[in-house]
Amino acid sequence: MAPDGNKRQRPNILVTGTPGTGKTTTCSALVEATQLRHINIGDLVREKNLHDGWDDNLQCHIINEDLVCDELEDVMEQGGNIVDYHGCDFFPERWFDLVVVLQTDNSVLYDRLSKRGYEGSKLSNNIECEIFQVLLEEAKESYREDIVKALKSDNIDDITRNVATITDWIRSWPQTS
Repeated sequence: MAPDGNKRQRPNILVTGTPGTGKTTTCSALVEATQLRHINIGDLVREKNLHDGWDDNLQCHIINEDLVCDELEDVMEQGGNIVDYHGCDFFPERWFDLVVVLQTDNSVLYDRLSKRGYEGSKLSNNIECEIFQVLLEEAKESYREDIVKALKSDNIDDITRNVATITDWIRSWPQTS
């Protein structure tokens, strides 16, 4: 049983972090290891038009958080989901059994984001977000602190270790909850 009394048979996990920290890579490896469902919020927003337009400055969609939550409510209630998104404060607390915040060294992150074509304020805003641990603080403010885990994600060895750690947690759930 999930901590909120929900009778989900499988846990829901949120993998969050600044863009470029390895969320999608980690989630893809977790899906292979666990057969949980990967929900990439950015892809979902684009596919289902769950946005309020385009931000020219940041070069991204302006997501409609209410539409996203409405779209996900039933599937999250069923359990067995790995949600992949760079924010976390708008999802209902009851949805998640584990919140993983991936963190990356600033120089590694700078290189990754530069290779993606990030520049100007989009690049500097994301680096500052990582420096000031904005997403870790957001997660701690939005969810019970005992379910929030920060994991280093600088290289493939870190990602492999993180996938093993999370997979072990999933296998022992709900006892670990």
